[in-house]
Amino acid sequence: MHMDEDIAPDHNVAPDSVPVPAALIPHLSQTAVLLDIDGTLLDFAPTPREVWVPPDLSKTLKRLHERTNGALALVSGRSLNDIDLIFAPDVFPAIGGHGAEMRLPTDSEAVAAHAPPLDKELKRRLAAIAKLSPGILLEDKGYSLALHYRLAPQAEKAIYEAVSLIRAELPNAPIEVLPGKSVCEIKASGFTKATGVRELMMHEPFKGRRPFFIGDDVTDETVFAIMPDYNGLAFSVGRRATGVAGQFDAPSDVREFLAHLLDDVIGT
Repeated sequence: MHMDEDIAPDHNVAPDSVPVPAALIPHLSQTAVLLDIDGTLLDFAPTPREVWVPPDLSKTLKRLHERTNGALALVSGRSLNDIDLIFAPDVFPAIGGHGAEMRLPTDSEAVAAHAPPLDKELKRRLAAIAKLSPGILLEDKGYSLALHYRLAPQAEKAIYEAVSLIRAELPNAPIEVLPGKSVCEIKASGFTKATGVRELMMHEPFKGRRPFFIGDDVTDETVFAIMPDYNGLAFSVGRRATGVAGQFDAPSDVREFLAHLLDDVIGT
């Protein structure tokens, strides 16, 4: 992990271990842990359904959830149902659908979805883009529609051109396009991961805590931008993003970092 100069590593840590931001030690009990999933916690797979959760990560997340007294949340473009399937049998607080839906702890206030689903006719037209090339995978998330082209990288330009054409024909449609890593996602406008995090931070046990967020994609940049509002920290994965305190090279480094936060020498 690469750190800015104002975030000092712990020099007592072994040289081959992942440095931990000194500002996070030893306050897990006062911290909100916010984590993107794909490309951050989990390595990418050929298709969204093929991602794999390492057993050690499941143990780490459960322990972090306990040590933060429940203030750990997954922040994803995936639906809550999809998140639960991936991490089953574990269930964590989560923001799903890029802020379209949210689940707080079962003993806390429930937060319902705030975003309307995409218009059916619009979804039908967008879904037809998947026929441009074999290998384009269509994912209907309800609040958004994703066109994955990891198996058809040559189709990227054609996909975005087709989406642009539909948007030009429907200039008043309240939608926005989210370019991602081998995916083009179209969602209703008016909500983002950042709006979801802002609402999350209004509820216990997240309220009043200092958050740190780790994300890798363009859609995570909205959350990077609001971390200063909470005296929080943001970290990117795989690239240097604007406004982050540090960078991880790969999801495996993120998993090691999170496990290291639980080391007995750090404590809470």
